[in-house]
Order: sequence, then C-alpha cells, then structure tokens
Amino acid sequence: MSPTTGGRLHLEVPAVFLSVLSAADPTEEPTSPTLQDAQESATNAASWVEQNWSTWLSIGLRILLIVIIAVVLRVAVRRTITKFIDRMNRTAQAVDGTALGGLLVNVERRRQRSQAIGSVLRSVASFLIVGTAALMILGTFQINLAPLLASAGVAGVAIGFGARNLVTDFLSGVFMILEDQYGVGDTVDAGVASGEVIEVGLRVTKLRGDNGEIWYVRNGEVKRIGNLSQGWATAGVDVTVRSDEDLDRVRSVLAEVGEAMSKDEPWNERLWGPIEVLGLDSVILDSMVVRVSAKTMPGKALSVERELRWRIKQAFDRADISIVGGLPAPPDEAAADPTAGMAAPSAYSNTGSAQSQAASPLAPPAVVPSSGAK
Repeated sequence: MSPTTGGRLHLEVPAVFLSVLSAADPTEEPTSPTLQDAQESATNAASWVEQNWSTWLSIGLRILLIVIIAVVLRVAVRRTITKFIDRMNRTAQAVDGTALGGLLVNVERRRQRSQAIGSVLRSVASFLIVGTAALMILGTFQINLAPLLASAGVAGVAIGFGARNLVTDFLSGVFMILEDQYGVGDTVDAGVASGEVIEVGLRVTKLRGDNGEIWYVRNGEVKRIGNLSQGWATAGVDVTVRSDEDLDRVRSVLAEVGEAMSKDEPWNERLWGPIEVLGLDSVILDSMVVRVSAKTMPGKALSVERELRWRIKQAFDRADISIVGGLPAPPDEAAADPTAGMAAPSAYSNTGSAQSQAASPLAPPAVVPSSGAK
C-alpha cells in the first residue's frame, strides 16, 4: 500500500497472491511449489509490509492519541462535576440549623437533588465525549461520515416528531430537577393530581393521594406546581365567642394556651414561631370571631390546628367562657293537639238543621184529582 495525492490510500496486491491465482488456473497443469517460489513469495510479502508499516503505525498512533485524549477529558469533566456537587452539599450543610436553613429544604433532600443533577450531567458529558471520539476514529480510517451523519439527522428529526411528548416530558423533568421545584417527600398540588411525592423521574412523577392511590403524572403535563412542603406553613384557628365576652380576658386565655403549647413536646419542634392572637376578625350579630395563627413546620399545620382547638376548648371551659357557633337550637314546645288541625263539623251534615233544610230542594206539589173524574 503506497500513499498517493489527495490523501487516499491504494492497496498493491503482492506478487504472491498473483502467483496463487495463476496457479489456480484450471487450464494449466498443477506444479509443485519449489524453494525458489517460496523465497520469492516471502520476499514480496516482506516488501509489502515494509512499504505499508509506516501507514499502519500512523493510523494506530492517531487512534491511540484520540482514545487517550477522550479518556483524560472524560475523567477531568466527571471530577469537575463531582467537585461541583460536593460544594453544593457543603453549602446545604452550612445553612442547616440556622434561621435561613429553616426556610430551605433539608440537607438530605438537597443531597438527593444534587446527586440526581450530577448523574445527569455526567451521563451527558460522557455521551458527548465518547461519541465525538468514535466519529474521529472512523474518520481516521478514511470512512466517509457524511451518509452516516445525514442518516442520523433524518432519524433524529423523525424521532423528534414522533416522540415529541416524550422529549417534552424529559426536558420538563430535567428543568424540574435543576430548579428544585419539588422532591421526594414533598406534598404538592400538580393540578391534575395532588398528594405526596414518592418518586421523581425524568419522565414521570409518582404521587400518593390522600386515600392511598398512586398517581403517575407526566412531567410535560404539569403546568403549575403548588409545593406545600417547602418553607413553612400557617396554622389558623377561628374562635367564636359571645358578643358580651370580655375581649381582654379572651386574649389572655388564648395567650396562655399558646405559651403552654410552645413549651410542650413535640409541638415545640413543629412550631416555628410563637402562637399569636391576631385580634378580632369579625362581629356577627350576637357573636365575635377571634383569629389565632402560628407558623409551623411544612406539612404539620393540620395537626397543630387540631391540638390548638383541643387546648382552647379545655382552657375556655376552665375559664367559664362559652364557645358559640352554628344555628341556635329551637325552643321546646308542648305536644300539639292531634285534633287541632281538624276542621269543625259542618252544619250541613245534620239533616234537621235549618241550613240543611234551606239547602234541600223543594218537593214538587201533590197532584189532586178533579171531582168530575169518575
């Protein structure tokens, strides 16, 4: 094989192969190979190898260089991504336990999210580096890559049109993870379904509803997300009392209930702020509504509200403060006379009454026979 202009390589067929082909001619009589023929064939093969070894060595070194560069670049990129993920974890640990950490997600959730981001970035980087190296190696063998790239482009466009929903779900899942919209353990309202997140994928998110059902929600179908587990929640209780109650006394009792509850376990951990008496919320006829509110741990507002109502009711009973609400009970009435709804007997039912006789039709006069009749 000898180099020519234009970078193309042409193969030269050694004489040993020509001698073999000529020996296979059926028209000639078979002859036994001699020592001189063997020496000539070996000389031709050696010369062919001597002429093309430099080309083989050049191709091999080029492939080796491409592989080494690809491996080194892949390792460097993966280590850079790993260091970036570790820095994110250290930042999450630094803010945990502080006032700012209470408004953020916990360390474990941040760690899971960062690991997911790192896995996606490492996979994308490896795919790009290995794919580029493979194309460069194919180009080293003087293989025309234009048909291959054109076919790949057409196939990509066809797959993109046919699986556009799949691509939309995948991209939505990637941005959801990068933006930390929700994670495992969060309670979310996704519009199409609501519940606790039990699994987050790049295409589908699994939610467990209030009744135990599992919802499979495609990430591309989610138009809005209401995360009820990030930051903090608010527990609010409306207390309705009579309009003649002393508001200062009601406020004092509610403040004592809130202070006692803030010191008891486990409510001291679930409450992220003092229980505040916001004041008089509304006045309705003979009742007043006093609003009580507290900032709680995400997802614990309902349990705090129930416990707060329980304690307020007990405290009001001890302080002789009545809690009113609902419709008033109807007053007790005596048993009604069963005959009160019956109509009085009619005078027309008595045939001897004057009304009955006046209403009766008159009897026709009697016919008296004449005296001349015989």
